[in-house]
Amino acid sequence: MVLETILANQFAVQIIYPFLLVFTLVFAILQKSKILGDGQKQIDAIIGLVVALITVTFSWATGIITVLMPFLAVSVVVLLVFMILYGFVASANDKGLEMNNKLKIGLGVLAGLVTVIALIVATGQWDRVYSALFLGGEPTNLASNILIIAIIVGAMIVVLTTGGKSSK
Repeated sequence: MVLETILANQFAVQIIYPFLLVFTLVFAILQKSKILGDGQKQIDAIIGLVVALITVTFSWATGIITVLMPFLAVSVVVLLVFMILYGFVASANDKGLEMNNKLKIGLGVLAGLVTVIALIVATGQWDRVYSALFLGGEPTNLASNILIIAIIVGAMIVVLTTGGKSSK
């Protein structure tokens, strides 16, 4: 049995939440950009109200908003996880110990890969990705191509970063 709360009510999901979101976004954009002038909060609020009311009038517009919001929320959480992981790498600690920039970049890429893998596992798509890369334990063409591209990119990085300046 599914218990419907006031937060999951269709009226709230289809009208109130999109209205509040559109009103807040339009008002904030108008305030930040100062298109209508500085100190025009009342006018910015009226325009935000009108745009939000027009938006909730059309069900297809609110449908798009309600479909996109879960994706936005998940994306923001994934971005937050990446930023926290990267923050551990990129920030200087209290003892003044600084990392080499190349090490920071490498650990940042590693944090990005960990975030992507965690997202794949969390969505339950790990088996699908693994079977696309390795069918029956044997590398497929996709895995071979990825390996070759990784080797080429690695070689280019080594050549470009270790090459010294020539002197005449």
